[in-house]
Amino acid sequence: MKLPVRLLAAALPLLLAACVHKEAVRPVQADYAVLLDQQRAREHQLAKVDHWVLQGKIGVSGQVNGKSDGGSGTLTWTQNGDNYDFVVRGPVGAKSFRLSVTPDGAVLDGLEGGPVRSPDAESLVEKALGWHVPLRDLRAWALGLRADSGPAELKFGPDGLPSQLSQDGWIVSYPAWDTTHPQAVPSKVFAENPPNKVKLSVESWNFQ
Repeated sequence: MKLPVRLLAAALPLLLAACVHKEAVRPVQADYAVLLDQQRAREHQLAKVDHWVLQGKIGVSGQVNGKSDGGSGTLTWTQNGDNYDFVVRGPVGAKSFRLSVTPDGAVLDGLEGGPVRSPDAESLVEKALGWHVPLRDLRAWALGLRADSGPAELKFGPDGLPSQLSQDGWIVSYPAWDTTHPQAVPSKVFAENPPNKVKLSVESWNFQ
């Protein structure tokens, strides 16, 4: 059934008004330059925060010297300035250890054979555990920041926070964020440099 021309003419302004309203409420994506400025502000604030405790879980998988290896467990990461302790407790029968790092070197304790020392934490973990973990950059990435190891590319989500960071051969994804702190911090951090992967699931951040 065809509507009279008079009724169509009366309905047309209402249809146009509805379309205008939909356009008005559609969220506007912030300009990339604006998001990058916001990220710089986050980095400036969080760069001052160097005493904190992260509680959560860690999972590592990949290959070292052609051999596949990995593991998982609960993680307590205590950062005190340039020093940090990485305590991992695996399930029964799995690896549990404590990695203590200072500017002078690293000590890995809890494995068979007693404490092992090295001037470089990454090579120590790789040799003793078979884990390839980018410890030098991970401190920044865990906070959702770019590390100082070189150029980095950022992608942002609808919330204006980083969704992906590419740096030093690694792609770091941020599926979830904790916005209960003055500066938002990630609650999930997935880093991948095939075939190596590191996953952090953060249960709590405690800033001191």
